[in-house]
Amino acid sequence: MDRPRAEPLGGASPGLRGSIAFRLAVGYGVLLAASMAALSAIVYFGTVGVFERSIDNKIKSVESRLADAWEREGRPGLVREIDAQLHDLIDTDTEVLGLVDAKRRVLAGNVGRWNGDLPSSGELAFGQMQRNGAQVSVRLIATQLDDGTRLIVGRDLIELDAIRSVVERALLLSGAVSILLAFFGAQIFRSRLEARIGRIRRTTARIAAGELSSRIVVMGNDEFARLGDDINRMLDRIEALMEGVRHVSNSIAHDLRTPLSRVRSRLDRALQASTDPHALVADARLAIEDIDSVISLFDKLLQIAALESGVRAGTFEKLDLAAIAHDMTELYEAAADEQGVALRFAGRPTTIRGDRDLLASALASLIDNAIKYGRSGGKVDVAVDMIDGAPVLTVRDYGPGVSAPEMEKITRRFYRVDQSRHLPGNGLGLSIVTAITQLHEGTLALRAAEPGFEARMVFPQA
Repeated sequence: MDRPRAEPLGGASPGLRGSIAFRLAVGYGVLLAASMAALSAIVYFGTVGVFERSIDNKIKSVESRLADAWEREGRPGLVREIDAQLHDLIDTDTEVLGLVDAKRRVLAGNVGRWNGDLPSSGELAFGQMQRNGAQVSVRLIATQLDDGTRLIVGRDLIELDAIRSVVERALLLSGAVSILLAFFGAQIFRSRLEARIGRIRRTTARIAAGELSSRIVVMGNDEFARLGDDINRMLDRIEALMEGVRHVSNSIAHDLRTPLSRVRSRLDRALQASTDPHALVADARLAIEDIDSVISLFDKLLQIAALESGVRAGTFEKLDLAAIAHDMTELYEAAADEQGVALRFAGRPTTIRGDRDLLASALASLIDNAIKYGRSGGKVDVAVDMIDGAPVLTVRDYGPGVSAPEMEKITRRFYRVDQSRHLPGNGLGLSIVTAITQLHEGTLALRAAEPGFEARMVFPQA
């Protein structure tokens, strides 16, 4: 069975052809070469084509003038016009004019021997002709006259050939220079691209080796810079999650050690006092209570994991947040009275989308914390209201509150403020509330109320 080939994170390139930088550089070079070829073609045909059209226009103009002479004066007038045209000192070195009979004998003009058949009457054509003892390129038109002779009007293309040669040499030279520039430009492009990618790969290699604090150096504001920003934010999140996992693991180990040690101690004591059934029953009951606390701890961790995965979001429905808060306030009134705390509710009907049981659980945790930690203040307020168009559930106590350094930490799992160390609990209450609020696409805002502590669950509109 074939296995996918693993590419080394910090090693050499996997191969020139497999490099995206190489492929992009080749594409850049091909595109530049194609652009230069297209530009050269435009320049060539534009330059040479202009001269060719100019020659054709001159040929047609002279042919029309000679044809008019034939129409007016016949052959004698045509011969005089040919002779005048050849001696007017205008393009006399390149003009080809003549009158030939059916056997190609020259009757007038400077026409040389034409290689091959003459073109059809009225058709412009390229060809080869003997002139002054040399073979030259010509462009001509041969018009059939009424008496069987043919009027030949053309131009020697020596000037056009010279211009064409100059243009071709210039384009070939510029093409060679362009290819060299394209090659070196592609190399520079590839090296810079590989350098940018290489920095990212070296950073990921260090992270894979365990340096979770490594980050990509962001330079500029291009696509690589934005990619680096995105990767750095992802790494920040991963590092925070890993730190959270380590913290949770340490906290679980710490929180499990105490109840498990008590269970072991009590079971050991029960074995030593096995002759006393009452002591055995009491130790077994205490051991069961400690085991139940461990099970409760894991149940809460599983609840947080389920909330963060969003598995309950499909059960949302329209709810009256004020009705849920009112019911939970009534439920906790007796517990508040036992602690000497006045539990008060104020609110108006407010509709949100959510899960009734989860919202009740979150509110129960907030009310329980407010009664437990703020009982010295004598009262706890629960309120539901619309603030800036958003439904808000507020729970406030009037106790000692929470210090500013600890305010940012209390939503962490297993974190407990110093004054609560002697109270029962495991530091997961606000973590569960945070997860429930985020599942409802809301935010949990905590602040020092002076006096007391205030927690706000802010939800989106239904």
